[in-house]
Amino acid sequence: MAEDGQEKTESPTGKRLSEAKEKGQVPRSKEMGTAVVLMTGIIGLYVVAHELGAALVSVYTKNFSLTREEIFEPELMIRALVVSINSLIFPLVSLFFIIILAAVIGNLILGGFNVSTEAMMPKFSKLNPMSGLKRMMGVQSLVELLKSIGKVTFIALFSWMLIMGQLPHILDLGQRQLPFAIYDALEICLWAALGICCALIPIVAIDVPFQIWNHTHQLRMTKQEVKDEYKNSEGKPEVKGRLRRMQFEMANRRMMAEVPKADVVVTNPTHYAVALKYDRLKGKAPVVLAKGGDEIAMKIREIADAYDISIVQSPALARAIYHTTQIDDEIPEGLFVAVAQVLAYVYQLQSFRQGRGQAPKKLADDLPIPPEYRY
Repeated sequence: MAEDGQEKTESPTGKRLSEAKEKGQVPRSKEMGTAVVLMTGIIGLYVVAHELGAALVSVYTKNFSLTREEIFEPELMIRALVVSINSLIFPLVSLFFIIILAAVIGNLILGGFNVSTEAMMPKFSKLNPMSGLKRMMGVQSLVELLKSIGKVTFIALFSWMLIMGQLPHILDLGQRQLPFAIYDALEICLWAALGICCALIPIVAIDVPFQIWNHTHQLRMTKQEVKDEYKNSEGKPEVKGRLRRMQFEMANRRMMAEVPKADVVVTNPTHYAVALKYDRLKGKAPVVLAKGGDEIAMKIREIADAYDISIVQSPALARAIYHTTQIDDEIPEGLFVAVAQVLAYVYQLQSFRQGRGQAPKKLADDLPIPPEYRY
């Protein structure tokens, strides 16, 4: 329950998860790390088993065949110790390196790499005995207790089964010759580690989903917290609405500033208006400088009248351009013919008004607009 009485029923947001990660709160599974270390140790022991066995045979053979003079000569004993260490150091260091690497990777599989300075800081609140009792009686402590009982039970069961299965071989080690006894002992160790690892698999299969669920459960939020976070991150709806209106007005002002550059304005005649510009030097398709509906369309027509820009009424063409293009876009290829007829009419009308040429014929009411461009 939250402090204000609301239940924490909502899943944590991305921001909440990010803040928790900065505080060092990420899901971790110690059991997974242990299982990975054991499994990697088994593989590493299997890889270096031959070298390790040969080194052990060499060490045992040499140190159990020392002469009396070598035993009572400190310098020779130190030399024998150095030789024994040199024989074992490569296989043992290789095995330890593999295990250390597995320990690091195994603990990073769940939760990833995360370094938090806040988590390193001392927290005196943890010294409070009441908080300690609350943690001890919590769900996490109960799960850890059950995991420990399960771990001990499974490992003890598998160890007992393994020992009973390998008991004749273990008792027979004392009767075997030295090289074979060492290799057999290494094989028994491999099987023992494999048995312990198998005992951990069911615990890991239960612990990993629980740790993920528990991490998410601890970070759950109330509905009010989600709303407050949304307001803080996205802004209040009133402010956002005001910003959108300001952006819309600024975009309209920039668009209206382009209308005087247009060659023609095609209208609906009242609901839509589209301002077109054709650059005859570049030879590209006509470009939409401005478009709008209702009040914006009326404003475009007013600017066109003020700057003596030709206004052509063609409802079908105005709707087609309005619905298929954006500002500064070229008109679609399917409307080339219809727009070309409009521009030809406008250019001929401009020449006639300037005293050059004849008056243009009336523009056709039904311009060639493909069916897919009719709205």
